[in-house]
Amino acid sequence: MSASPDELAATAACDFARTLAARWQTALETQLLGVYLIGSLAHGGFSRRYSDVDIAVITESVLAANALDAMHADAADVSQELAPKLSIFWTDRCFSMGRFPPLDRGDYLQHAVTLTERERVVPARPTLDEVRTYLAGNPFVKWAATAEAFAASNALDPKERKSYLRTLLYPARFVFSWMTGRIGSNDEAVAYLADHAPLGLDVALADRALACRRQDDDPDPLFADRTLLPRQVAACAALVSESAAERP
Repeated sequence: MSASPDELAATAACDFARTLAARWQTALETQLLGVYLIGSLAHGGFSRRYSDVDIAVITESVLAANALDAMHADAADVSQELAPKLSIFWTDRCFSMGRFPPLDRGDYLQHAVTLTERERVVPARPTLDEVRTYLAGNPFVKWAATAEAFAASNALDPKERKSYLRTLLYPARFVFSWMTGRIGSNDEAVAYLADHAPLGLDVALADRALACRRQDDDPDPLFADRTLLPRQVAACAALVSESAAERP
């Protein structure tokens, strides 16, 4: 059986990541502890159109801004097509600095695919409270603001198609991570809603968005559903409030 377009794209993205890991190993030398695939390339569900190339980088100590700039320059040199999709999650051996949120730390612990490694660093697994504190902060605020902006829009800019589809799918990912403390694929998150959707959340909207993503289609036919986004925000906000009320 021949590989699907998404499978071929995932293979190309993995090759891209391996090339970058080799370059970074040469440039950073003993400062580099390991480079890993995380995200959909590690736990499944990669979309040639909508997925990022998520790479975790663990270093001995702080990674300088010019080093990060050089890493992104390497990406542009290796592939002009894939470089814009690159998302680097980095931290030091103590996981005390950099950009490595709790959910991605959990993804690293559960799903990381090694690209190069000098030493495996094993941080503490994030607790459910830690994950919830993170989710209820900036991620929720940013998603809610984006959802409200789309709900008030009169037209979908082609440049915003990826953002719009992610906005439609985010409630599923939010609920899944809020309840389990884990990060999962879009498929896993939407399936989880069947039995765990909070009151008022429109599960059918998440189903339609997932079908669009699976087909790598434009989300334009779903733009009429933007009026449902405030309801999705309210349902997730109520879940946050209920959980806070249950704390001793």
